[in-house]
Amino acid sequence: QVLLVESGGGLVQPGESLRLSCAASRIAFSIYDMAWYRQAPGKQRELVASITTNMNTTQYSTQYVDSVKGRFAISRDDPKSTVYLQMNSLKPEDTAVYYCNAKFVGSGLNHDFWGQGAQVTVSS
Repeated sequence: QVLLVESGGGLVQPGESLRLSCAASRIAFSIYDMAWYRQAPGKQRELVASITTNMNTTQYSTQYVDSVKGRFAISRDDPKSTVYLQMNSLKPEDTAVYYCNAKFVGSGLNHDFWGQGAQVTVSS
């Protein structure tokens, strides 16, 4: 059974930083595109940041939702099967449950795995 376990959430004040981690097990991590989503109370889940594999290129490719550009950074450590989300200059509107996602489509497979979520609360 595939496991994605998020950690690093918590309560911080506006302007502070947090780093979320998502450790994956029982998957070939390096072939999966990874992403962080978030869901605030009463709102739909939204894609925050994504990072591709480097299978076909020499670099990973990242994308961010406009509201976090310049503040958040996604990265991955394939040997550790872990993806990170560094969140700086946090704002109250960043408050949400953050979910890790692993996705692979190819070779007749369509895999889409989710973690259990990590609560991030930004409040003074």
